[in-house]
Amino acid sequence: MEYGSGGGGGSGGSGGDPDGSDSRRKKRYHRHTAHQIQRLEGMFKECPHPDEKQRLQLSRELALAPRQIKFWFQNRRTQMKLDRVSSIAAKYIGRPISQLPPVQPVHISSLDLSMGSFGGQGMGSGPSLDLDLLPGSSSAMPILPFQGTGISDMDKSLMADVAGNALDELLRLLQTNEPLWMKSTTDGRDVLNLESYERIFPRANSHLKNPNVRIEASRDSGVVIMNSLALVDIFMDSNKWMELFPTIVSMARTLEVLSSGMMGGQSGSLQLMYGELQVLSPLVPTREFYFLRYCQQIEQGSWAIVDVSYDFPDNQFAPQNPSHRLPSGCLIQDMPNGYSKVTWVEHVEIEDKTPTHRLYRDLIHRGLAFGAERWLATLQRMCERFACLMVKGTSTRDLGGVIPSPDGKRSMMKLAQRMVNNFCASISTSNGHRWTTLSGLNEVGVRVTIHKNTDPGQPNGVVLSAATTIWLPVSPQNVFNFFRDERTRPQWDVLSNGNAVQEVAHIANGPHPGNCISVLRAFNTSQNNMLILQESCIDSSGSLVIYCPVDLPAINIAMSGEDPSYIPLLPSGFSISPDGRLDQGDGASSSSSTTASMGKSGGSLITVVFQILVSSLPSAKLNLESVTTVNNLIGNTVQQIKAALNCPSS
Repeated sequence: MEYGSGGGGGSGGSGGDPDGSDSRRKKRYHRHTAHQIQRLEGMFKECPHPDEKQRLQLSRELALAPRQIKFWFQNRRTQMKLDRVSSIAAKYIGRPISQLPPVQPVHISSLDLSMGSFGGQGMGSGPSLDLDLLPGSSSAMPILPFQGTGISDMDKSLMADVAGNALDELLRLLQTNEPLWMKSTTDGRDVLNLESYERIFPRANSHLKNPNVRIEASRDSGVVIMNSLALVDIFMDSNKWMELFPTIVSMARTLEVLSSGMMGGQSGSLQLMYGELQVLSPLVPTREFYFLRYCQQIEQGSWAIVDVSYDFPDNQFAPQNPSHRLPSGCLIQDMPNGYSKVTWVEHVEIEDKTPTHRLYRDLIHRGLAFGAERWLATLQRMCERFACLMVKGTSTRDLGGVIPSPDGKRSMMKLAQRMVNNFCASISTSNGHRWTTLSGLNEVGVRVTIHKNTDPGQPNGVVLSAATTIWLPVSPQNVFNFFRDERTRPQWDVLSNGNAVQEVAHIANGPHPGNCISVLRAFNTSQNNMLILQESCIDSSGSLVIYCPVDLPAINIAMSGEDPSYIPLLPSGFSISPDGRLDQGDGASSSSSTTASMGKSGGSLITVVFQILVSSLPSAKLNLESVTTVNNLIGNTVQQIKAALNCPSS
């Protein structure tokens, strides 16, 4: 178990009075009434760890002192653990302790999860693909280590204690400045003082003794255009959480709901989850976590959500690069205008079993690649997009009356969001995606992977995904502007053959002009019925320009407001991020820590991704010609980008 310091059960601390008043106190002690016990037991089933507000409410309702309520719950939690151990011991009474079986462990068994829309779906059945060309391409979903039924009552009680302690730690990290946090003199970010942290939160099982272990800790805050209840609902639903953070969360599953919260709400809700977090480049391995997520209402309009790793003993499925999520999460506070203030903390221990790729070393080791600033910037941008989706008016720059209704706008936005999700999933380096490096192009090389599509929202058949990452001495903002401007598209789009492109429809996704959906039409082409759907998005942590050819009848279906979920999409595009190197200028002078940390950057890291349908036959074999084609496509695109941006070709 990753986190288990302090707090938890205990006897309530009521013994050992030095003045000998214990006997007098015992004489004044009255048993709880049947009504009081019934009410307390009912509350315990709903929430074994009530917060101070809930304890005060019970105190008033049952005419008991708050201290009595607190002690009752502590004792009840302890009793549940002793009952569990006693019931096991009773079965084996008279046998030495060494012969007793251990407390029921978490069962290890495979969990059959579908791959969604990417990565080797159906690889294990039907006609096999010829993967000899790409020996690393065989894909399989990560096998999760248990079914929900394998968690014992005692494990659940321990998990509740771990989550309660993690919440206490998170709230202190969120609300305390010095001595826990100090301002960096180089970029103005909050930096965790590890000495103070270890003194305040000592942990017996720290991994810091391992020389390969690094700590990444970050904190940031900002205003989000969504209320606290809506945000809490999204965070406590693993599918909605993935939808909200497609650029960061490549996989999420709720493995077990340990507590569903009180009175149908989310307060007190505790879940065991599995998640994979990514950077949009095949050069960066995903980070895998088994973790507890615990939600608690602090007061009216104020919620805390904490994540903390929960490690299973002898877990044969442990990730290759172990990551331990120390108490991390956010405090969400309602504001009068329907917005929320969100304060976010990310805190992880990372064991680097393989060296970080040099292109990403600064971004990752400074805690920016997976840090609080990136989570918060993405949350702000996605909430703006969601707000635009909900707006009744069309709010489009309708260049020819092509999007006739609000339903048409929403349908187009859903289609574009699915395109973005598909693109992000295609770059994943999780267990379900094995990338093979082709020699050539540059020292990074082109990395390729194949998968068989059966998803109705993608073309059926064998898809080849290819990607490379390059560094350019150009600011991320300028690179983004270059890719998203339809006037400069012929300079990099080798498939357009230099033909001009016209924007025929435009949907805003937020106040920043770069956050938008476009429908583009190429001039002077033989395929007059083929359009390009494009979404561009930008925030302080990076940007995306993603596009996909869509035929005219399919675009008409979406624009008329019909369900776009069966329109096949195979997107390509670019992911752009700062390189993480500190600028020579004074970053600390910026008013926003996010701008200071992410915006002061010497150059850009650009991941170029192409997806190609190799064959519409699922049983087709991949041939060398397909790989050569995509290798040349990426190589030519990179050369044209460098030429257009006046960068050296080597």
